[in-house]
Amino acid sequence: MPQAGDYGGGDPIDLIVRHQLVPIALLIVFGVLLIVIGIFYLSWRMHTFRITGDEVEVRSGILFRTNRKGRLDRIQGVDVTRQVLPRIFGAARLEIKVAGQDANVNLAYLSSRSADALRRVILRRASGLREQTLAAASDPADAAGAAAILNQRYQEFTAPELDPSLAPPTSVVQMHPGRLVGSTVLSTATLWFVVILAVAVGMAIGFHVYEVLFGLVPLLFGLGSVLVRRVTKSLRYSIAGTADGVRVGYGLLSLSNETLPPGRIHSVQVSQELLWRPFDWWEVRVNLASRSRERGQEGRRGTMILPVGSRAEVLKVLELTLPELLAAEGMEPLVRASLEGGRPDDGFTVSPPRARILRWFSRRRNGFALRPDAVLLRRGAIWRDLVVVPAARMQSVAVHQGPLLRRLRLAAIHVHTVAGPITARLGALDADDAAGFFRDAAAADVAAAVADRSHRWGAQRSELAPPRAHDRRPEFPAAPA
Repeated sequence: MPQAGDYGGGDPIDLIVRHQLVPIALLIVFGVLLIVIGIFYLSWRMHTFRITGDEVEVRSGILFRTNRKGRLDRIQGVDVTRQVLPRIFGAARLEIKVAGQDANVNLAYLSSRSADALRRVILRRASGLREQTLAAASDPADAAGAAAILNQRYQEFTAPELDPSLAPPTSVVQMHPGRLVGSTVLSTATLWFVVILAVAVGMAIGFHVYEVLFGLVPLLFGLGSVLVRRVTKSLRYSIAGTADGVRVGYGLLSLSNETLPPGRIHSVQVSQELLWRPFDWWEVRVNLASRSRERGQEGRRGTMILPVGSRAEVLKVLELTLPELLAAEGMEPLVRASLEGGRPDDGFTVSPPRARILRWFSRRRNGFALRPDAVLLRRGAIWRDLVVVPAARMQSVAVHQGPLLRRLRLAAIHVHTVAGPITARLGALDADDAAGFFRDAAAADVAAAVADRSHRWGAQRSELAPPRAHDRRPEFPAAPA
């Protein structure tokens, strides 16, 4: 029998073998595994969800219960993510993005087919089609053998990210891998690294202080990781218009696709890097009401609609994200002109000549165009960008005038939208033009908000149809004055 003093020290494995405690140790390990598996099983059993006519509700937790609800009319998008390991087992994570600070509702993990089916049901009910019911989407490989399961997983890995039956081919915009790599190399981060490298090499040669070059090694590794991550996350990128909204998909091994319903995009920004101008490349971002505390690439994931694209692809993306914008008379030539250098007759109200002291190079591009459905803000001569804010999504309009602007009879305008990477602000405008913009934009905002029905896009057809006799509401005479 082992004595009490024999356990005072030494290697635990050696003590277990020396004192013939291997069966007891195996029983302990087996018991711990059973407890862990039981906890995971109970956690899975206690993780439930339901979809009502007005909200999505998720309940989870064993000892500490969590109840999270998301209103259907506040849904900003539905994201289905398939990481590499869950994808091998045919599982996916469903994230319902709701307006508010970290108000998203997560469901992890569902079968891949169930996640797609559940997304369709949520978006259909959010569109106003209340008759949609949740049908259980069973995987045909669940009741089959191992060969059928392997065949099913192989088809899922080799299948295209977007099912061709979900969107017409004319509405699909795909990104070329060569353009993605080229735009990443010619980005602003690379430009700044080259400048820092040139300065460091100059200091090392001029002052014979070669130790300064070692400080660039961490910077080089950091820049390389950012560039590689950008390329790998944006492979197989595609944007398409579906019946439930704009669908954005990307990823090589880990796939992610998000569906943005109509009316959820609060502003769109089209911008161009300095080194992209010879190739006429642009990127497109959006502002959504759902905000996440995540930073870096993960936090920007839901705001980047097109990492890089040609001018024709940008117009196609604008047509998908804001379909009523380009459909209006005279809007497409105006958008095309907003991507140019700036001409006197392009339809934009630009900064006056006395604003040259503040806008040396960009005075002719610094301007706005106000239409009944949207506000267009164009700015920048070296780094060009265009901000489009739908009139129905404007929160408020402000005019600012500091001491310097007041002396120059200039003013700045600010169109407030939901928080995001896009800031709809324009400075160095004529004070009278800014005052007229404030008056007209406020009136357009009220009129567009009253007429807007995009948040219930599925019920628009039924609203356009004439009501039946038993659906008519009784008319009441007006109250006497």
